Amino acid sequence: MNKQELVTAIASAQGIEKREAEKYLSATLDALTSALVAGEKIQLIGFGSFEVVDRPERTVRNPRTGEPIVSPAQKTPKFKPGKALKDAVTGK
Repeated sequence: MNKQELVTAIASAQGIEKREAEKYLSATLDALTSALVAGEKIQLIGFGSFEVVDRPERTVRNPRTGEPIVSPAQKTPKFKPGKALKDAVTGK
């Protein structure tokens, strides 16, 4: 499912126009992004949680040449699914 398909699903589920659904989805994604950029943890009960984790500097290998390369330390978003989402996906 891509963003437009999600907008269509939201619009049909809520009985609103696609433009309005896209506006709400964009606002939601912007709020989530802003919270993660600020270093906050986001918990959506029943769905999962998002947080930013620090990945340390590490040595990796270039797959083409086999030469070791240093991958710099960086922050990366992490998602941990909640129990209800896991159960829905696995069919429990």
